Amino acid sequence: MKYNFFKLQNLAVTSLMFAMFAFTACNSGSSSNKTDSTSTDSTASAGKNDNSTILGAGSTFIYPFFSKAFSVYNQQTGVKVNYQSIGSGGGILQLTNKTVDFGDSDAPLNGEQDSTIGVPVLHIPMCSGAVAISYNLPGVKDTLNLTPAILANIFLGKITKWNDPAIAAANKGIKLPNTPVVIAHRSDGSGTTNIFTTYLSKVSPDWSTKVGKGSSINWPIGLGGKGSEGVAGIIKQTPGAVGYIELAYALQNNMAFARVQNKSGNFITPNIASTSAAGNIQLPADSKVSLTNTDAADGYPISGFTWAIIYKEQNYKNRSQDRAEKVVKLLWWNIHDGQQYCAALNYAPLSPAAVAVAENILKSATYDGKAILQ
Repeated sequence: MKYNFFKLQNLAVTSLMFAMFAFTACNSGSSSNKTDSTSTDSTASAGKNDNSTILGAGSTFIYPFFSKAFSVYNQQTGVKVNYQSIGSGGGILQLTNKTVDFGDSDAPLNGEQDSTIGVPVLHIPMCSGAVAISYNLPGVKDTLNLTPAILANIFLGKITKWNDPAIAAANKGIKLPNTPVVIAHRSDGSGTTNIFTTYLSKVSPDWSTKVGKGSSINWPIGLGGKGSEGVAGIIKQTPGAVGYIELAYALQNNMAFARVQNKSGNFITPNIASTSAAGNIQLPADSKVSLTNTDAADGYPISGFTWAIIYKEQNYKNRSQDRAEKVVKLLWWNIHDGQQYCAALNYAPLSPAAVAVAENILKSATYDGKAILQ
């Protein structure tokens, strides 16, 4: 009954905290503001010849990086980018509906999404990032260690108190409170959810069988928040809460997050180095690959790429060639000059090999069948 009381008590603050933390996230680590990235009427410009503003939508995971990079790009080129941080699922939907120039997702399109779009799309890796396991335990100053089994059992609802013997065994010498565990998870379609649930499916047969992986799943337990901002808001306002958020949000909001045991048995702190180690792999030609449960001994196991997604053929819905060129040039800049802004915002820049793959993908974009980049 304690857990149900907690749940009812905190449902009342979720909406308020989502609004507050959306503001906090957008004003951290970036010289831009939310004015150019919250338009709700994205249908007005994507298919028309007004080329003054490029429209994008999707991942909240990547928003801090995009906010900074697009601000710099505007200063350098005069081209504005209106990016809506609405979640990967929302970005894919808007791209499908042709109301934005590009979507961004932390998971590649699945078979159903590919079928719905019906024409070839390109996935261009932008950078990689870590999904942090953040928690709120007042009085606990030490950084907690969490094993794959502990994580799976927490999110399955099998571990219900923070002083559970399994957590205590992984954190010897730390006095853990008899506080109920409150799960926070995404309520919207989310690539961050895909990264996290793909990881859990790899490390836990029980999770794989009972819940599975995807951008939107039926959670066994917990409170839902919209976007990384919403989940962060629930965690920060709820003693005993634990959830998964992009590392940048945890750092920007001074939130505690755990070390997670990787496949090699090492407890790894999510940071640029450990995320880079997880992403130091050979990418396939289409760049679609999962970084979760990495074999790298020093790699953080809950890491993933985020992809900008565009139509391969850019002549659609009365788009001008000039608009198509602006979109492709923006993404080309992101995988080159834009990479210098990753580290300060706790993203791992693309490796040289990943940049080469991204270049080849962008070079395949066409307008009337002819390559846009010459």
